[in-house]
Amino acid sequence: MNLQFLTSKIAKIGRFLAIAMFCLSATLGLFSNNVAIAANNNPTLIASGMAGDVKSKASEDAQNTKGFIEDVKNQVQRTASNNADRVENATEGSGNFLERKANRDAATIQKRAEEDASRTKSAVDATKNVFKDAVDNIKDTLD
Repeated sequence: MNLQFLTSKIAKIGRFLAIAMFCLSATLGLFSNNVAIAANNNPTLIASGMAGDVKSKASEDAQNTKGFIEDVKNQVQRTASNNADRVENATEGSGNFLERKANRDAATIQKRAEEDASRTKSAVDATKNVFKDAVDNIKDTLD
């Protein structure tokens, strides 16, 4: 009885997935057909309309990515500072070797986090510019 219950549930899930995939493919088929018809009639119209959208999306994604990079950098710096503070509290502020080492390590980690974030942001900008140039080249080709 238990095996029958399991197989009937699997069959229902399979039917549902098959229907969902069929509807999705039909919708995509109709949409791509309309885009193909429009592209055959006036390809430059579609390219010029989509170019602005693609560029704005690339800029928006680059800004979101830079915000994420900045958040990660700040979190790394806070963690390094917190760890140095914990070592200082554990050694009761005596200024011994471990405390000085923890403070040097925290400063090094914070400096590297700043440098890494700067390099990563530059790479994001470079990627965004390459992407925008590719969109411009495609648009120019179609014009």
